[in-house]
Amino acid sequence: MGKTYRAPYFRHEDLRRKADEFLAKHHARGTIPVPIEEIVEFRLGMDIVPTPGLHELLETDGFITSDFKEIHMDEFVYRSRPGRYRFTLAHEVGHAVLHAELFHGRRFRTVSEWKKFVNSISEKEHGWLEYQAYAFAGLVLVPRIALERHTKKCVDQVRAEGIDLGENWDFALSRIAAFLAKRFEVSSEVIERRLQKDEVPESFKR
Repeated sequence: MGKTYRAPYFRHEDLRRKADEFLAKHHARGTIPVPIEEIVEFRLGMDIVPTPGLHELLETDGFITSDFKEIHMDEFVYRSRPGRYRFTLAHEVGHAVLHAELFHGRRFRTVSEWKKFVNSISEKEHGWLEYQAYAFAGLVLVPRIALERHTKKCVDQVRAEGIDLGENWDFALSRIAAFLAKRFEVSSEVIERRLQKDEVPESFKR
């Protein structure tokens, strides 16, 4: 009988700490947007491999090999979707940071080997692995201190447009997320989730 594959347990604060440690080690300058492609290639020494039709075949934008030497990326995303490309890189790096012990116990480098690996994991455990890597990616690409600083600037800009945050908070939040998405080079959805997790101060609504 095969070995049971279980995802490690991480609280959100554990993931935040690991993301902060990762940035301190690999991007101490703290500039925004986080240069995740440079970090992957030059700091971590991983090769980024554009792979035609990866999303259509496996319903994923990318995967990292079990030896953490390559990140295979859907070629269309690689060439045409910069936000998704950046987030996918950070997501796969999350697996390397969070799941190294588990991944090293398996062997997969090709698309078919990766598919076999995923199929060997229960849906629940795979869901946890993906959730953790997703949260890590958001924390790396949108660091808390930078998020707070740029959110304040965006709130001031929205107010300057004459928008009442108290009466039109949902609309204002969508505007703020759009501004921040451009600055961090991620999607508005990623920004909104980060703002929710970091609990945007109620004072912004006044």
